[in-house]
Amino acid sequence: MEQTASVNAEPVQRPDTNGTCTQWRNRSGFWLLGLCNNFAYVVMLSAAHDILQKQESQNGTLPTSATSAVEFQGGNSSNSSRYDCNPVSTAAVLLADILPTLAIKLSAPFVIHKLPYGFRVLFCAIMAATSFLLVSFSSAVWMSILGVIFASIGAGLGELSFLSLTVYFSSDILGYWGSGTGGAGVAGAFLYSILTQAGLSPQVTLLLMLVVPVAMLLSYFVLLVLPPSLPQWRVRETEYTAVGSEDRRALMDESEEEEQEKSTPAEDRTAGPLAFTEKLHVIKGLLRFVFPLGLVYFAEYFINQGLMELLYFPKFSLSHAEQYRWYQTLYQVGVLVSRSSLCCVKIRNLWALSVLQVVNAVLLLFAVRFQFLPSVWLVFIIVLYEGLLGGAAYVNTFYFISKETGDRHREFAMAAASVGDSLGIALAGITAFPVHRYFCSL
Repeated sequence: MEQTASVNAEPVQRPDTNGTCTQWRNRSGFWLLGLCNNFAYVVMLSAAHDILQKQESQNGTLPTSATSAVEFQGGNSSNSSRYDCNPVSTAAVLLADILPTLAIKLSAPFVIHKLPYGFRVLFCAIMAATSFLLVSFSSAVWMSILGVIFASIGAGLGELSFLSLTVYFSSDILGYWGSGTGGAGVAGAFLYSILTQAGLSPQVTLLLMLVVPVAMLLSYFVLLVLPPSLPQWRVRETEYTAVGSEDRRALMDESEEEEQEKSTPAEDRTAGPLAFTEKLHVIKGLLRFVFPLGLVYFAEYFINQGLMELLYFPKFSLSHAEQYRWYQTLYQVGVLVSRSSLCCVKIRNLWALSVLQVVNAVLLLFAVRFQFLPSVWLVFIIVLYEGLLGGAAYVNTFYFISKETGDRHREFAMAAASVGDSLGIALAGITAFPVHRYFCSL
């Protein structure tokens, strides 16, 4: 009997070891998926100034040496405005980067269940790689914009897919996904700034980024430990179903499982496809999350793509293009810090974050118009704070959606709510066009 007891005692320890290993693989996997999914999107926005300046230089009549001198000084010979403006706002790149994402997020939650997760990830990686190649070898503005659109399609489908996928895992996975998306901002903007400032051309820099789609595939297909019931390559027999099942419970600890049981009504644990009217009912309940998230992103992207290019300090040691890149980098540092803060602090009052972000936008709008800010360092601080607000709004929105939505609706809700940030960004891009044109005409 003693020998039998010792033999049976050994497997008791194995689940703990395997469970810990699985947990860390999934955490690392989702962090890397967040990083890789948003990387192309961020790089395109960081490269927006260079993309437009490159096409302007190619289409202009300046000789090569003169064009290089203009680029080095951060100047722009195409206008006589007191602002150093590109003839086309970087909002043009923003709109190309967000409108396809918005279209996908508005429509895909209703039909995306018909496409297995494995195919979705392959498609996203192909889109990201294609975007880097198109923009690298572009010879006209339309070709660059097309590359940006490919990045947008991949990022949009990836975001709603991976947010939906988090509901199959333990509740802390969402924090790692959010942190990874923040890491994409820092890694994308910082690497682009460093490599181009070190002397590499934007073309070579973008080609080096092709390692990112490969990393996405490895993170999903090799690193993640996926639930057995998750259909990788086959269509589901049903639509969105209750995910508070044995697969997810196997990845939860006991306290999480008890909390889940208490917080989820019995009717929300029913299996079966969601009816269209039921989806509309879920969307109606999500509006209290979507509106404040959209407002936060409207304000911050109005700053990023409508005002940042106009906040130029000619007496500072960095050129105009370099100042723009570092604005983007510091903004992304703020996003990374706040999107990684879910384990430490949770903010339920999303409207407070929205109001603070709007105050930022109004302050910088007046700063552009009246030019009262004394130093670029002050803008650096404001932009960092802007990123902190935006990142906090994103990660807390999806955290409370996952907590306050029943099992039956959670996967659909996470996908559908992702439209909030994209809608705000799209409206910001549209608004930035006339504002940019106004200031450039002064």
